[in-house]
Amino acid sequence: MTVLSVNVNKIAVLRNSRGGAEPSVVRAATLCLAAGAHGITVHPRPDQRHIRADDVFALAELTAQQGRELNIEGNPFAPPREGYPGLLALCRDTRPAQVTLVPDGDGQITSDHGFDFVRDGERLRPLVSEFKSLGCRVSVFVDAGCDNLTLAADIGADRIEIYTGPYAAAVEAGRAEDELERCAATAHQARALGMGVNAGHDLSQANLLEFLEAVPRVLEVSIGHALIGEALYVGLERTVQNYLSLLAGPG
Repeated sequence: MTVLSVNVNKIAVLRNSRGGAEPSVVRAATLCLAAGAHGITVHPRPDQRHIRADDVFALAELTAQQGRELNIEGNPFAPPREGYPGLLALCRDTRPAQVTLVPDGDGQITSDHGFDFVRDGERLRPLVSEFKSLGCRVSVFVDAGCDNLTLAADIGADRIEIYTGPYAAAVEAGRAEDELERCAATAHQARALGMGVNAGHDLSQANLLEFLEAVPRVLEVSIGHALIGEALYVGLERTVQNYLSLLAGPG
């Protein structure tokens, strides 16, 4: 069965836009786990635009208490700075079940491409070893159609995470077949090399089943942006009604 790890970055975006502690990232993660999610994903960035280091520590405690997995995403090459100790330091202090290495720059709005293993493989090799020495399963972010997966296996990656943004865009455009074929071929090659397969980015209720049917044996999907947006629609009516009930008074 494919497991679901819920990315709670967007809860932190909303909190940070106002300041203070609401909405609570930990409370949201607790609700996701209570609903049956298998784990929680966060992607702390050096600019602290959403998830912060203190969130990572709190979520590590929560997931450990509940026996669920924490997946920390990030760029292993990004240097530490004020408020951001660096990905390796965060993992050393929180020991997540999985770390997903992503080649995103400071200025990116969101992750939008996988690693070039010809360029970055040797830089990644010692880092992968260090993360694994902490007991972390190591996943690396890859583009569908990546032609250097042998190098990902060679540096010691346990899994790949297929970047599914182009697939989601192709679904919107009504032409998903080619992207699905690329994703399926990449997954097949990764498994042949001894790596597991995760997937994430822009997956939603509208496109998830088609993806999983075309790309079998995906171990984990990480979903955040679409899931939080869908939850707003599902929950708004009930929340408005609750307020109206309060305003109507006990009589």
